[in-house]
Amino acid sequence: MGKTLYKKVWEAHTVGILPDGRTQLFIATHYIHEVTSPQAFAMLRELGLPVLHPDRTFATVDHIIPTDNQAEPLADPRAQTMLSALRSNCQANGIRLFDLPSGNQGIVHSIGPELGITQPGMTIVCGDSHTATHGAVGSIAMGIGTTQVRDVLATQTLAMSPLKVRNVRVEGTLRPGVTAKDVALHIIGKLGADGGLGYAYEFGGSAIRNMDMDGRLTLCNLAIEGAARCGYINPDETTFAYLKNRPYAPKGADWDAAVARWKSFASDEDAEYDDIVIIPAEDIEPTVTWGISPDMNIGISGTIPAPEQAKDDETRKAYITALEYMKLTPGTPLKGMPVNVVFIGSCTNGRITDFRTVAPLLRGKKIAPGIKALAVPGSQMTAIQCEKEGIADIFREAGFEWRLAGCSMCLAMNPDKLEGDQICASTSNRNFKGRQGSPTGRTLLMSPLMAAAAAITGTVADPREVFDIH
Repeated sequence: MGKTLYKKVWEAHTVGILPDGRTQLFIATHYIHEVTSPQAFAMLRELGLPVLHPDRTFATVDHIIPTDNQAEPLADPRAQTMLSALRSNCQANGIRLFDLPSGNQGIVHSIGPELGITQPGMTIVCGDSHTATHGAVGSIAMGIGTTQVRDVLATQTLAMSPLKVRNVRVEGTLRPGVTAKDVALHIIGKLGADGGLGYAYEFGGSAIRNMDMDGRLTLCNLAIEGAARCGYINPDETTFAYLKNRPYAPKGADWDAAVARWKSFASDEDAEYDDIVIIPAEDIEPTVTWGISPDMNIGISGTIPAPEQAKDDETRKAYITALEYMKLTPGTPLKGMPVNVVFIGSCTNGRITDFRTVAPLLRGKKIAPGIKALAVPGSQMTAIQCEKEGIADIFREAGFEWRLAGCSMCLAMNPDKLEGDQICASTSNRNFKGRQGSPTGRTLLMSPLMAAAAAITGTVADPREVFDIH
C-alpha cells in the first residue's frame, strides 16, 4: 500500500517514539512573530537554555504593526514594546528578522512562501493557527501554542501524535467568478467548522490541480477553520515554478536535486486515506458567510437559513445566536445587504494574485459613497510589486485606502478596527464575534472579487454581475 505525503513527511522527520507513545518530531522550519514569541523566549531565559538551531527560525512583525503610519515610536506603546522585544530576542539569539526596514517584512504566512523559505517535504510550525497556509507547497504545517514555541526554540522538536488524513477532492472545472476562497468556504460549509478534528486535509482533484499557488495558499490557510490541524497539496510543476528563483530556494544543481526530492514526497497513487470526500466543482458559486463561524455560509444566490434547518440541536442554538448577533432574518438573501467597510488583505487574500485579479475590474470605477475601503498587501514584497505594476494606483483612484503591509483589519491587534455594529465585507479568515475590533461589529467573509463588488455597489453583490464575468 502506498503512502500519503503526510505519512512520508512524518516518517522523514521522526526522531524517535517517546515512552507515552507520541512521536518526537524534528521541525524543519520555525516561524515566529511578535505576539506569541516573547513569553517563549522568557521561559528559555528562566531555564537557562539557548536557541538550539537559530538558523531554522525566521521572524517578522505583522499582527500589531499599524498599516497607515509605521514611524517609531509607534503610537501604541504596547505595540512598540512587542516590536522592541522581538528585535532584542532575535538579536540575542542570532535569529533572522524581517524587520520594517528590510523590504521583506509582512504577514508571516505571506513572506514564508514568497521568500522561498517554505518548501515541499518540510515540517513547519508557528505560534499562529493559520500556519496551515504553508501546506500549499507540499509541507506539513501547523499552528502551535506558546509553550510549544519554547520547545521548538530549545530542541527543534515537538512531541506529537500523528493525525488521520482526509482526502478532499474538488473535481471538475470551477465556474467563472469562483475563486479559491469560495472553494474553501464551500468545503467548510459542507464538512463543518469541527469536521476536521483529528485530521490533516489533503486537497486534490482537478480543480485544485488547476489552481495557481496563491489560490492554493488561500485554500490551505482556511483548513484550520474547518478544524483540520493542517491542510496540504501535493507538490507539482506549479509548485516548482512558483518556488524557482525565490531568495531562499535552492539554486543551480541544488535546485535539480531539490525538485527530485520534493517530487518523492507526493502521495502515492495507491495511498490509503482514512476518509475521502469528493466535491463537484460545478456546485460551487461565489460564497459569503452570514453568521459568526466560517461554516455559516451560503452561495450568493442562496438565502439565510432558519434555525429549523440546522442538522442538530447544538447547531440550531448556534444559528439563533448568530442570527441575533448579525441582525439577520431567515429566508432572506444576503445579496443586496448594505455594507459599511470593505477589507481586502490578510494572510488569506493579501497576495499579489489577489490584487492583480481585482485591479483590472476596478479600473475607471469608484467605490460607493460612504464606504470605507482598505487594501492591505500581505507583505512589503507584494506592496512593492503592486506599485511597480500600477495596481496600487488603480486601488487609490477607485477610492481605496492603500495601506502598508500587515495583518490589519483581520484581527483587533492594531489600529484597523470596526466601529459599533458596522458590517464589513472582508477577505480575511474569521468572522467570530468581535474579531475585527468592535464587540458588535459584523463580518462577512468573501473573496477579493466579491469584496471589490461590495465596495463598488455598497452592498453584498454577485461579482459576476457587477464586473460582467462569464
